Amino acid sequence: MALRPGKKIKNSSVYLLTISLIWLFNVLPRKASIAIGGALGKLAWRMLKRDRRRADENLLRVYGEKLTEVQREEICRSFFINSGRNLVDVLRFKRHFDEIKASVTVEGIEHFDAAYRRGKGMFGVTGHLGNFELLAAYVSSLGYKIAVIGREMYDRRLDALLVSNREAVGLVNIATTDSPKRIIEHLRKGGAIGVLIDIDSMRVRSAFVPFFGVPANTPIGQSVIAVKTGAALVPIACVRESENRYKVIVKPEILFDRTGDVEKDAFTATVLCTRALEEMIDRYRDQWIWIHTRWNTRPTK
Repeated sequence: MALRPGKKIKNSSVYLLTISLIWLFNVLPRKASIAIGGALGKLAWRMLKRDRRRADENLLRVYGEKLTEVQREEICRSFFINSGRNLVDVLRFKRHFDEIKASVTVEGIEHFDAAYRRGKGMFGVTGHLGNFELLAAYVSSLGYKIAVIGREMYDRRLDALLVSNREAVGLVNIATTDSPKRIIEHLRKGGAIGVLIDIDSMRVRSAFVPFFGVPANTPIGQSVIAVKTGAALVPIACVRESENRYKVIVKPEILFDRTGDVEKDAFTATVLCTRALEEMIDRYRDQWIWIHTRWNTRPTK
């Protein structure tokens, strides 16, 4: 389907801006680049009123009166600034990854390692929290075979940039439109796959799972595969810390009493994965994507 002229111009403008930022952030020192990224994030916060309103609604939905209006606004503002800073490091992967890697510490890597070394494959279960692109790249740099599942971007040129950026740091990119056989093959080789479970998408197999107490349409395919193949499910995230550093947090593998019913066990696994993600989001509230339409799809009565 051909794009309208206005859409083509907009997409081309975004692509050219992205190319320009990649050049700029790779020429400047990391500290200066991150400062600019934070400033751009703050500018986006001021300009994107609809996203600010959605973030406030979602924070109110989750925390109610536990947070004041001022606190909700500060969380939203900080999210935009953090996102701008995170993007800078992602755009610097190809030329400066060693410098970025040196800013990362890890908590709980033994959980990841134990699951990985069983050789049955594993899912690193995460969400749009902190720097999830750096998360996969960093773990891959430790010597693990990592693939990531991601939705193709709306513009092929931007998608090619993203895939190239991932492959430059040793990641295998699996699109949501690819055959599930690619996932199975990677797991059979003992690899790990990063998957985001905090999206409301009709493109992937999903089920309504409580997310901060509210039913949310949640990807469940990774849990079905894990139950069927014996692959592990390990919650993981990469969050920003002070002085432009990061911390990778790896939680213990999701374990539970199996019933032998694949659908029931997959649902239970997804609920437990979601709870683990909730705990990390609650701890780093200003690093989760509150602007996302997480609860957009509602259960049919």
